[in-house]
Amino acid sequence: MSQALLIAENLTGGYLSKSIIDRLNLQLERGEWLSLLGGNGSGKSTLLKLLSHLLKPQQGIVWLDGKAIHTEPPNIVAQKMALLPQQQTVPSGLTVEQLVSLGRTPHQPWYQWELTAVDRAQVDRAMILTQVIQFADRSVESLSGGERQRAFLALALAQNPRVLLLDEPTTYLDLRYQLELLTLLKDLQQQQELTIITVLHELNLAIRYSDRLAMLRDGSLVAVGTPKIVITPEIVAEVFGVQVAIIDTPVGLQICPLASI
Repeated sequence: MSQALLIAENLTGGYLSKSIIDRLNLQLERGEWLSLLGGNGSGKSTLLKLLSHLLKPQQGIVWLDGKAIHTEPPNIVAQKMALLPQQQTVPSGLTVEQLVSLGRTPHQPWYQWELTAVDRAQVDRAMILTQVIQFADRSVESLSGGERQRAFLALALAQNPRVLLLDEPTTYLDLRYQLELLTLLKDLQQQQELTIITVLHELNLAIRYSDRLAMLRDGSLVAVGTPKIVITPEIVAEVFGVQVAIIDTPVGLQICPLASI
């Protein structure tokens, strides 16, 4: 077995009898940031759900730290892996501190209601890292879009995961908050050796922040590698149906869309 932290082996899955992801193989190293990219219907979100224990594979195995996650109890998986979905449901009247405290649930026995000192330290740490500690007593509903996204990120970090999966974390955020959130994630990746998988709609942001990119089309991998390897006019045209120019910028490689194909 490889020493990779997360491995998808011959992974096939979807909804009911329909397969969206077909015999996919992928490995993720500790402390790496991988972004899943592709057009609408390419299988990005489905793959994220398969990797996160949220969706059971029709075939294949997802290994996390050497163990098959779909045979493990959900609370055990949640101690190592956290998912930030694209749309979050905000319970009415819940404060930021109460929301973030829910991240300690996987670590607590069913009969324990109060946070331990260790739990409290993890909750405070998560709120400090995401810069929402000053909103601890405010209701989640009263926060702006960027503040709310950081509060839910704090919830995920309170689980103290080794792997963090995020589905379109910049959706509904303006450019400033997109940059702030992704820069925060990059800092966490580097400082905490956090392993990150993101589904990102904005290709240039994915290129800028990710270590590797997985390019998907029709549920299959077209290419996997560093941005310099996989961001070519030919691969972008195959995956997105768009003709692009590749340019160097102060933040590295970026693309300029020219025309649809």
